[in-house]
Amino acid sequence: MLLERIYDEDLAQASYFIGCQAKGEALVVDARRDIQVYQDLAEKNGMKITAVTETHIHADYLSGTLELAAATDAAIYVSGEGGPDWQYEFEAERLLDQSTITLGNITVTALHTPGHTPEHLSFLVTDGAFSDKPGFLLSGDFVFSGDLGRPDLLDEAAGGTDTRFAGAHDLFVSLQNKFLTLPDYIQVYPGHGAGSACGKALGAIPSSTVGYERNFAWWGPYLKANDEAGFVEALLDGQPDAHAYFGRMKRENRQGPAVLGDRAPLAELNTADVAADLAADDIGVVDTRHHTLVHEGTVAGALNIPAGTKAASYGAWAVDPETDQRPLVLLAPNSETATEMWDHLIRVGIDRVAGYITSLDGLPVYVPRTISPADLAGFAAAMVLDVRNKTEHTAGHVPGSEQLNAGRALWNTDKLPSDGVIVSYCQSGVRNSVAASALRRAGFDVVELEGSYAGWADWKQMQNA
Repeated sequence: MLLERIYDEDLAQASYFIGCQAKGEALVVDARRDIQVYQDLAEKNGMKITAVTETHIHADYLSGTLELAAATDAAIYVSGEGGPDWQYEFEAERLLDQSTITLGNITVTALHTPGHTPEHLSFLVTDGAFSDKPGFLLSGDFVFSGDLGRPDLLDEAAGGTDTRFAGAHDLFVSLQNKFLTLPDYIQVYPGHGAGSACGKALGAIPSSTVGYERNFAWWGPYLKANDEAGFVEALLDGQPDAHAYFGRMKRENRQGPAVLGDRAPLAELNTADVAADLAADDIGVVDTRHHTLVHEGTVAGALNIPAGTKAASYGAWAVDPETDQRPLVLLAPNSETATEMWDHLIRVGIDRVAGYITSLDGLPVYVPRTISPADLAGFAAAMVLDVRNKTEHTAGHVPGSEQLNAGRALWNTDKLPSDGVIVSYCQSGVRNSVAASALRRAGFDVVELEGSYAGWADWKQMQNA
């Protein structure tokens, strides 16, 4: 048996490639939409991808299940659990508790493990060529290394009302009746790692075991004592802010994401044409540079989505493709960077990318406004906006500031003043540049605090010295 973990550092998301080396068949679990990595794995190992499935209706990324199935003619399997409100709306074979997928000597058994979501499945894997007993659990967003999938996302991002309490109860029961009934030696491969907003204390270790989690995870003592009330309180306390785009991911993944098929290479565009399209407000520009370079000058109205390991996350904060369907032009140093950026953006459903440019020559240049910590106290701001997480704001903030997470700002503009200047900050400036650029594009007058909170705190310390 071949078991490969494919990890996306951007969204802290893991997908899995399970292959039967004897029969040459493979199953992919929780695929992302840029699918070449799975096709390359199959080719490298002389296998054909014959089946694709996913653990649940994802909130933090757009599923690649349909994309990969279309490219490989693989059979599609999805959860049929969770009741009528949690059924997928596209054609696929439904998996219920104890349903199986077979690949040669390998048996993959679905376990219904609700809590994070009502329809959630985990997959118990038995390598029949080695043993008739299962050895591996793909736990999705049920059990992470050191943590559990949060049960409050449906309230926070998908329009639910107090579903967190039922979800927390379901998690407790799923741990009791499914996870803790497994042998301690079962290896656990979760769907996310450290940095994901799908839990509050995810470990960076890529795998664990049932026994290790039973004995050392924070929730273990509550299960041992059968203390559901204490478990629920501890689970729900201190969960991170849920990004607003999670609601869109839920809807699109349930309906079935658009299949992109073969994508033509991104074209390098003529800046004169881009300038004309900008003047007509027919496109948007994404400046992929570091915010310090953006502050020296960028395209008027550009979004700052820095290229690199968090491009999908930042892109989903700054672009809502449901309300703004203008194609994007990427300011990038070369074709490779632009293409990699596009790969990241499609993971969160930002598909409309018209091409790329490599320079600002001939385009209307704008220098984003900033303000120093020293000048902030005497500045007549309509609002000082902290775009960090709630926990960061609680730990320390600029006096008088209001907290609204960068991943929620564009969807909660009713909480912002319609007139006057907003001074915004994060911890070091990266998240703030993303949020500030999105809010400017939405029509707000935003000035960024130089150095953000770290710079303000250093200045404050110097004043008190």
